[in-house]
Amino acid sequence: MLKVEQIETFYGTSQALFGVSLEVHNGEVVTLLGRNGMGKSTTIKSIMGLTPVRRGRIIFNGIEIQHRPSYQVARQGIGFVPEGRQIFPNLTVLENIMVGAAHRGGREDPYTLEEVLGIFPRLGERLKHYGNQLSGGEQQMLAVVRALMTTPKLLILDEATEGLAPLLRKEIWYGLGVLKQRGQSILLIDKNLDALMQLADRHYVMEKGSVVWSGATNEIAENEELKACYLGV
Repeated sequence: MLKVEQIETFYGTSQALFGVSLEVHNGEVVTLLGRNGMGKSTTIKSIMGLTPVRRGRIIFNGIEIQHRPSYQVARQGIGFVPEGRQIFPNLTVLENIMVGAAHRGGREDPYTLEEVLGIFPRLGERLKHYGNQLSGGEQQMLAVVRALMTTPKLLILDEATEGLAPLLRKEIWYGLGVLKQRGQSILLIDKNLDALMQLADRHYVMEKGSVVWSGATNEIAENEELKACYLGV
């Protein structure tokens, strides 16, 4: 579904990514792991067309997207939940959900309002609340649901549960598990390794703008040296 080939990304004259490659197959949950500042968010922004790629290719469903503007990338069927959520504070929960609703991914079974509220029922109780009246965890749920209402082929989350209360983190991980069972392809960043081990199929570990390791969940779970070297605080 998604193939990133040797991309190099710069911020001005400073190079941030050095030949990053990764793949997400249909129905997979894949993670980007690594300490802060190692290029994970830049990789996602490069995929979404928010940070220009200078070299390399990004192929989504057979189409090269590395030089397309972000709105065209989204229209190809990629739903994005950015770090910081970026919901509309002066719109209600329902308005936030419906403002971008579209059938971008071309799936035969598009998400419905009832279905997404069934995945995150807490939002169903707050449909008339404004975005700025929600807690951080509720805003994150809203950002996920807003992305789902485009019926994406691929859902990308940057820092899925960072800084959230434990109960709300648990609800978000449950919701992502439901999406996986539904066959939703997901690429995500998060620091909760235990939760990621239960959810994800494969992982890419980044260090200083490069992918230094990739493999399946059982491989990373057994590799204490890897976790200590690249994922420890």
